[in-house]
Amino acid sequence: MAHLSCGALRRGEPLRSVIHGGSWSRAFASMPGIPWATVNPNTLSEKDPYVVSNLVNGEWKSSKEYVDIPDPMNGSTIIKCPNTTMEELQPFKDSLAACPKTGLHNPFKNPERYLMYGDVSFRVAEEMRKPEVVDFFTKCIQRVVPKSYAQAKAEVVVSRKFLENFTGDQVRFLARGFTVPGDHAGQQTMGVRFPYGSVGLITPFNFPLEIPVLQLMGALYMGNKVVTKNSSTTSLVPEQFVRLLHHCGMPLTDVDIVNCDGPVMQDLLESPHVRSTQFTGSSRTAEHLSKALAGKVKIEDAGFDWKILGPDVQDVDYTAWQCDQDAYACSGQKCSAQSIMFMHENYKSLGLLEKMKALAERRTMEDLTIGPVLTQTTEGMLGHAGKLLNISGAKLLWGGKELANHTIPKCYGAIEPTAVYVPLKELLKAENFKLCTTEVFGPFQVVTDYLDSEIDLVLQACERMDHHLTAAIVSNDVAFQHKVLGSTVNGTTYMGGRARTTGAPQNHWFGPAGDPRGAGIGTPEAIKMVWSCHREIVSDTLVPANFQTPPPS
Repeated sequence: MAHLSCGALRRGEPLRSVIHGGSWSRAFASMPGIPWATVNPNTLSEKDPYVVSNLVNGEWKSSKEYVDIPDPMNGSTIIKCPNTTMEELQPFKDSLAACPKTGLHNPFKNPERYLMYGDVSFRVAEEMRKPEVVDFFTKCIQRVVPKSYAQAKAEVVVSRKFLENFTGDQVRFLARGFTVPGDHAGQQTMGVRFPYGSVGLITPFNFPLEIPVLQLMGALYMGNKVVTKNSSTTSLVPEQFVRLLHHCGMPLTDVDIVNCDGPVMQDLLESPHVRSTQFTGSSRTAEHLSKALAGKVKIEDAGFDWKILGPDVQDVDYTAWQCDQDAYACSGQKCSAQSIMFMHENYKSLGLLEKMKALAERRTMEDLTIGPVLTQTTEGMLGHAGKLLNISGAKLLWGGKELANHTIPKCYGAIEPTAVYVPLKELLKAENFKLCTTEVFGPFQVVTDYLDSEIDLVLQACERMDHHLTAAIVSNDVAFQHKVLGSTVNGTTYMGGRARTTGAPQNHWFGPAGDPRGAGIGTPEAIKMVWSCHREIVSDTLVPANFQTPPPS
């Protein structure tokens, strides 16, 4: 296998001139005590950038072109990511073509692979219990999408617990079918879950371990061969996880990794051999892919996520803390982040906003509780705030300024945790509603308040929103809960005194509702829905004794 010399890259030599034989594992500065790791997040720097690899048909490969990925904290190049071209796609297409429609395994073919993946999951989870491996992945995440150590570590823990959920026989239980008695002796119908064969997976930057792990493993469990494109900015994290999978016994050829831009990936996915694709990312790209792939796509796209604080006030300190976490953890870069808060007047009178402001102002760059925003610019976010503040009655509650004394490059965003208040009736006006319900993928939220008599206006706002991922009903009033639940459709809705919009663990379904393309993640139901299809087999075996040919019909 070939490897690339980072030193040669820095000298600007043609890539083909620095390819030579040897082991990839020896070519990179690995982590002490972690034999499968090929990057050291503690030493990653412009002087020693990590060169990400493609993976095709079981071999780690270089590319003709590379793109420089900047350190989100200071702009220096820390990653060289392949920029695979159209001309380099044929090996990937050939690899996908080698997998039949029936997949790598199914209930009738290679069923021992269900057990194999139960064993692989066990070994990977066992490895991810080691403190040095937890720290490794946590710091890899922090280097490419800066977030607090606690938030980054939570990704590692959730991923490990997910894998623990699918050890032993649990993978084959995903393929459990059902039977129905027939019309006569010897006849019965059997429903089974079948893979698609070769499938595509596109994952975002904001959860560079958790989302790739949960969706990739679900696809593999059901018997598919996967080609995955991960966000270039965070590409080293899922690459390291796949190296861990190889270390723990996954066949080398089950997964291909392609690093490329959007049009190149689209060309690959339009291959007739790719029969389904799961995409997590922006709504604009999701809509584009839906058309390009003729609907053969499952999506988990944008979420403008609402929280309604009911009239029965819960612990105000707890509610303030949870609202701060939901809006600003990971610098607001969660598809489930609290985008808008509908606050009952009872909370306002008890000082909720003052408590939230104090919590937001605790966040600092030093501990990465606030940091770079990778898909928005400072000017864009502050410009959006300015437009909201032009609405009659709107006011800045806190934030609204660029972070002080930072070195974040201008291609990224750097603002203080921000909240803008907009009166409910102004928010509902046709000329304001789209602006007020536009997702800002950063530390930004809209706040409004309502009276008892205005709950139907709140529900009207929820009905008019376009994306229905997560939501929270902060109330223990059963009648209030049912009124809101019966009038909304968000796919993952939390309710009760501790309701939140973020923090999805591995123990419940997470995904949008109200869209037939909606993809779930994390649970057996999600895996079966996204990564397999139903096949009906009708068994009819016993010809009646003394059969006589009937009249024509």
